[in-house]
Amino acid sequence: MLFFGLLLVFLRQQETKNYLYMANIVTTQWQGGMQFKSDNPSGKTFVMDTDVEGSDERFGLSPKALMLSSLAGCTGLDVVSVLNKMKVKVDDFKMVVEGELTDEHPRYYHKVSVDYHFHGKDLKASKLQKAVDLSVEKYCGVMEMFRQFAEVKTTVHVHES
Repeated sequence: MLFFGLLLVFLRQQETKNYLYMANIVTTQWQGGMQFKSDNPSGKTFVMDTDVEGSDERFGLSPKALMLSSLAGCTGLDVVSVLNKMKVKVDDFKMVVEGELTDEHPRYYHKVSVDYHFHGKDLKASKLQKAVDLSVEKYCGVMEMFRQFAEVKTTVHVHES
């Protein structure tokens, strides 16, 4: 019986260690007005704010739009990594992400489109599509999070230089 008790304690410690290993912690501090400064596990910081009625001045990034940027960044990193492994060279690569918000509060993205634009010479569309598919279906955790609450559509565009 003691053995099983010790085993249970050990397994719970492992669960805790795994949880702590997989967790990201950010600290977000109010800066006054409608501004917040947030850190990142990388040690970098950024400012978030929103439109303030009667003011055209913005000091930071919109939290919801940052979600779209996070999606583009996550899938973009995957795609570049896969293309490098495939030894595919592109001259330029960008993503345009559009999110449609619900009408009712709390407003969230219920439809999202990600357009991948590749520029280069003699690009093989099949390899580009494969890199995108691997990101979308296997690697990009942010994409998986979005799929939990939004319809996500992806399109690959090849632009020959």
